[in-house]
Amino acid sequence: MIIAQISDTHITHSAPDAEQRSADLARTIADINALAPAADVILHTGDLAHGGRPEDYALAASLLRQAHAPLYVAPGNRDDRDNLRRALSPWACRAAASGSLTYAIEDFPVRLIAVDTVTAQSNKGDFSAEQARDLNELIDAERTKPIAVFMHHPPFVVSVGPDPLNFITPEALRRLQVTLVHSRRVRAVFCGHVHRSTAGRIDGIVALVTPSTATSLRKGDYPARMRAQPVYHIHRFDREQGFSSEARIVAATAGK
Repeated sequence: MIIAQISDTHITHSAPDAEQRSADLARTIADINALAPAADVILHTGDLAHGGRPEDYALAASLLRQAHAPLYVAPGNRDDRDNLRRALSPWACRAAASGSLTYAIEDFPVRLIAVDTVTAQSNKGDFSAEQARDLNELIDAERTKPIAVFMHHPPFVVSVGPDPLNFITPEALRRLQVTLVHSRRVRAVFCGHVHRSTAGRIDGIVALVTPSTATSLRKGDYPARMRAQPVYHIHRFDREQGFSSEARIVAATAGK
């Protein structure tokens, strides 16, 4: 199974670099479409639209609909749940009865679970006792497949960047970690939010962060020749070996 992961596209009509953000997403989708062998699924780990406005989601949806593979989105702190759901449901995101955008995709050898960590109180993530109960029930609803979780906020202490804790409290972070570990079937966690490539572990579970697909917002040191080239992650799953992951650099456009 091959998963392509993108994140933090921050699509908008109003920013000075708005056209660049859209172009970066379009080029990335075109690159994913050209992969051989093809990606089985594309995961977007949040902050799809910068301001959460309907017109921004309409633009984002027009770009995402060019993808050949099925595509699913977990919400980020910049996203508006209602507008995201209206623009992309049911083909790219799904809502629970509570309104949370935590849901499972059952169509692949690996079960994919989107976790909604967004709170209106902060740009950081939250994870309550109620959310832990709901996620436990969702994980335990099917007990034969391995699981990959995708979410916006990294569920580990990030050693690079200005703030190592990306949840509102250490307790919320720990509650999420315990929930991810309890079944022993979560094999990987894929996230975004910090706009840079980094990695951590949660009691043996590999957790990977893909950089911002928007090159103008991407953090970290890149050679000058790469500054206009989007980077995304490819995750390959083998039942015996588990996940192996790599960064994919989108080819420079003509004249770059």
